[in-house]
Formats: sequence, structure tokens, C-alpha cells
Amino acid sequence: MFASISERPIDPAVVEDFVLAAEHGALVTFRGIVRDHDHGLSVTALDYQAHPDALRFLEDCCQTVAAETGLRVAAAHRVGSLEIGETALVAAVSAPHRAEAFAACERLVDLIKQNVPIWKRQHLDDGTAEWVGL
Repeated sequence: MFASISERPIDPAVVEDFVLAAEHGALVTFRGIVRDHDHGLSVTALDYQAHPDALRFLEDCCQTVAAETGLRVAAAHRVGSLEIGETALVAAVSAPHRAEAFAACERLVDLIKQNVPIWKRQHLDDGTAEWVGL
């Protein structure tokens, strides 16, 4: 199990390399990318802030999916100021077959979104900002 929270850009290859195994024929990677809109508003940038215990929660999510599936899982989340197009989250799972890899990766991303105390502040094109996930 691999989990990381950092202000530095995420290298997806590091996350993927952790889960790769010779016996696995499927690698599924999810990348959460900062987009330029949200619920009809234009977004210019995001700031991510994490609770001091956020890494423990991220590790718990990875451990849960690993225990449920018996697969190697990994996730890295970025914090700090991010621009449109930058990667905020990388989650990866490898498995012998694609169906279980897809299902495990989806489960991992869902758990992260539900349980990890990382919040984003969206900067909007009208000069205002709003917090999401509080």
C-alpha cells in the first residue's frame, strides 16, 4: 500500500510502479485533473488544504481497498495551489484482470472523496472564491 500527500506535482509513474506486478495483466489509473468549471461557474485555479491527519485517512482508504480485494493499491493527493490542467489526485490499482482493477480503483477513489479531509477553495473568474467539501 502506498499513500502520499504533497505540495509537489504528482508523478503518476511512481504511483503506478508501486502497484505493478508480474502476475497482473491490468493496470487502472485514475487522475483527478483541475478543470476550468464547476456547477456552471468558471474556475481559474484551486487551493487544496489538508487536515493534519489527512495522510492517515488516505492510508486507511488504501488499506481498506487492499484488504477487500487482496490487490496492491496506491494513491497520491496534491495540496497547495494548483492551476487548470494540473493533477490533484492519482489512484492506481493493478490486478490479474481488468474488471477487478476497474472496480477496485473506483472503490478507492470513492473512499478518498468521502473520507479524506482535504478541501478545495475554487477561485472563480468573477474574482470570488468558494470552499468545496467543508
